[in-house]
Formats: sequence, structure tokens, C-alpha cells
Amino acid sequence: MNNMSMEKTFDFIQTANDILITLIVFVLGVGIVVVAVLYVIDVTQTKQAVRRNFPVVGRFRYLFEHMGEFFRQYFLAMDREEMPFNRAQRSWVYRAAKNVSTQLAFGSTRDITPPGTIFFVNCPFPTLEVDAADPGEVTVGPYCEKPYTTNSFFNVSGMSYGAISEPAVRALSNGAKAAGSWMNTGEGGLSPFHLEGGCDIVFQMGTAKYGVRDENGELSDEKLKGIAAHEQVRMFEIKLSQGAKPGKGGILPGSKVTPEIAAIRGIPVGESSISPNRHPDIDNVDDMINMIERIRKVTGKPVGIKCVIGSYGWLDSLFNAINKRGIESAPDFITVDSGDGGTGAAPMALLDYVGLPVKESLPMVVDTLTRHGLKERVKVISSGKLVTPEEVAWALCAGADFVVSARGFMFALGCIQAMQCDRNTCPTGITTHNKRLQKGLDPVDKAERVKNYIITMRKEVGIIAHSCGVKEARHLRRYHCRVMMADGKSKALNEIFPEHRAPGEKKEEDAAA
Repeated sequence: MNNMSMEKTFDFIQTANDILITLIVFVLGVGIVVVAVLYVIDVTQTKQAVRRNFPVVGRFRYLFEHMGEFFRQYFLAMDREEMPFNRAQRSWVYRAAKNVSTQLAFGSTRDITPPGTIFFVNCPFPTLEVDAADPGEVTVGPYCEKPYTTNSFFNVSGMSYGAISEPAVRALSNGAKAAGSWMNTGEGGLSPFHLEGGCDIVFQMGTAKYGVRDENGELSDEKLKGIAAHEQVRMFEIKLSQGAKPGKGGILPGSKVTPEIAAIRGIPVGESSISPNRHPDIDNVDDMINMIERIRKVTGKPVGIKCVIGSYGWLDSLFNAINKRGIESAPDFITVDSGDGGTGAAPMALLDYVGLPVKESLPMVVDTLTRHGLKERVKVISSGKLVTPEEVAWALCAGADFVVSARGFMFALGCIQAMQCDRNTCPTGITTHNKRLQKGLDPVDKAERVKNYIITMRKEVGIIAHSCGVKEARHLRRYHCRVMMADGKSKALNEIFPEHRAPGEKKEEDAAA
């Protein structure tokens, strides 16, 4: 009996061994055939020289090139050398969003010697914590039927539902509400997911007028009224241009135009959505003022514009026209976007070469408003690559009333800078409508991270302000910030951009001195 069992066991092992050998031979055979086919394809094709000269092996070059997008940030790049955001910036946002300590040991890895580097001037008698104050309230649109008052200086910038996914929008909405911030819809219209969390909302109207367009693609007063009927919608923003693609409209690939998104935007399902490169019905500054007044009259709520500054003579023309008509005709706010802003999809020529950076354009807009006596009337919102406390503090020093961020909040949601935003293949589920990939983004958990990011941002901008000797962030001024120059010496921001002042306005730096 034992011998029989041993024989059966031996037969089983022999059979399994034969099957394994056969399988290995089969796999090797298939592999050889595949390699042979690829070899023939490579040596006969004429489009790629590397593959033609190095058949089969040359294919690994493209694989490594693709995988490098994901792995260089972990193994090869230093903390502060990547673009558009380096590891140090991303790590701060990740830690802030997870509500873990943002403290570091030993010393800074930041080189403060390159020209353009900013830093802040601490005073000998910093503000004591017991004397610190919460940010003061700011009212936007004093001539509106329904002005908007808020104390939140850091808010969620425009990211359209369509460009980002349903769970991402839900997380941002709920997180912004928990932190007391507003959320901009982006140009893709108002979705139920924007409203879900109950946060204050800025409705952005892009050049295609998604969500407020009639069947001919023109602005509909009735649809404007419908949007304004939502109490959460507190302001309207007319997007003239966007940081990463000034002079070109929004781009939403057809693979992202689901039936739901198509219904919200008022466009065909599955077709790429390309917005006009400007508003066809705004040809000049008078048309712009007329559009602002029309939307404000229909909605009863504050209306502003968003633009990237390139040429800037039109600002004087706009502000002259406003003063001629009357101060109530002014936009209630101007959002200044940066030439190095972000997007889901844009031509490299625009990404890299068009539009002034916010470090130059923001002080220019603030000073031009002041010179025309409009700074108190028109609030200024700064956008464009401001994701960490020192960048937000700089913008407040320069004269911004508010700062908004998009990519900062994408990092808070878990973005790993995979640069897949336009391909519907985002590995973190933020910019994809692939349900399998969206499963990785839990809107409940990410809403908590969004809230933490906002709260930590406020706290650390406040720490900078207190070090400079002021009680709250909005009291920061240009003389609190210095910029490294090419000669190795720094200059105060108010020396680089001397502030124009309204008649009789007190020079705060004189008082501080």
C-alpha cells in the first residue's frame, strides 16, 4: 500500500513536472515569436530612428522616458530643484493636509542667495500670541444688492467639474465649508457636487459661458438668475484669461465629456469642449464694464474679472472709463493670475512663454488701482502658484486682499504631480472620470485634508505676520518683505514697487519706523 502511494505521488510529480516544462517551453516559444515580430516591425518602420537602429531593445527607451515622469521625483531630484513644484513645497502641503507637524530640524535647505528670492523682516518685538487677532472681515461689492463679506484670505481657486472628478469636487466643497473658505467653480458650470458641502461659491463664467448659455451659446439672463438663486453662490467671476494659457480658451478632451458634464455645461456628449479664446461679446473696456453691470444687475451679487496681465495699458483705460461712469460701475474684484499658472491642458508655447508672472503683475495692478483711487473699491485676489505660507504672505504684502490656489488644493487631495491631468489617467483619481481610478479618492477623508490645509495655511501665514510685528495677516505690507537682488543685496518690496497712495493716505512704513 505504501509502495502504491509512493508510485502515485511520483506519477503526480512527474506529470506536474511535464506540465511545467511544457508551459515554460510554450511561454518561451511565444516570447521568441513576439520578439521576432517586434524585431521585424522595428527594423522596417521609419518613424523612430532608435527603434530602427536598435530593434526591440530601443523600445525600453520610451518606457523609461515615460516612467521617469513618476520616479525622478522620488529618487533623482533634490528637494528644491523640480518644476513646477519641488519636493519641499509638495511635502509641506502634504503634511499640512494630514495635520502632522510641519516643523523641521537642523536648518533650512533653501538657498536664499539667488536673485528674486523673497524673505521677511522680523522685528525686535514680535506680536505676542495673546495680542494676535483673527483676520478681519472684507466686504466685496458694496454697491450690490447682496454684498459678500468674509474673513477668509485663503480660498479654493477655479477647477471645473470635468477637469477634476466628482469625488475631488465633493472633497473640496466639504473641506472648504469646514474651514470657512470659498470655492470657485471654474468655467465648467455649477454642479450638485459644488453645492453638496454648503461652502460659499464663486461662479466663474468662462468664454464659452458654460452653465449660463442659451441654445446659441450666448449669455442667458434666465440661467444667470437660476445660478444666483442658490444662496451659496456669493460672487460671479468673468474669466478673461487663465495663467497657463492666456489668449486661449479652456480645453476639455472628449473622453471627459460625460452625459452629466455635458448637461451641466450645455454641450454635446463625448465631444472635446474647446472654449473661444476670448468672450466674443467683449471687444473693449466699455463692453467689459457693460457685461459686469449686466451680470450684477441680473444677479444682485458682486461681479469681478479674472485675467493674466501681459500688456497693461488697458488697465489705465479701464480705470479711466470707470471713473468717468462712476465708481459703482467698477468690477467688485480683480483676480490676478500668473503667467506660470496651472491648467489641465494647454499648448507648451503658452505654458512657458506668455503672460507676466504674478510677482510682477500683482504689485502693478494694486498700484494702478491706487493711482486711480480705486483700491478700496476694487478688491484684489491673487492667483498663480501660491501654495505655501511664504508665497501667500508675499501676496498679502504686495497688496492682495485674498489669495486663491488650485494646485495647492490638488496636492491636499493627494496629487503626486504625475502630469496626467489631460489624459483621463490620473493615478490619484483627481483629474479622471475613470471610476476605477476614482475609487482611490475618498471624499470624506480628503475633505478633512482640505480643511487641515486651509487651517494650517492661515496659522503659518499668521506666524510670519506676528514675526514681522503685526497682529494679523492682512496687516502685512511691502516693507515687511525683501527680495534678493543680483548684486547679493536685498531690497524691500516697496523699494522695487513704490506704492502709489491716494491723497492723504498715511505712509505706514514711516509710522512703523
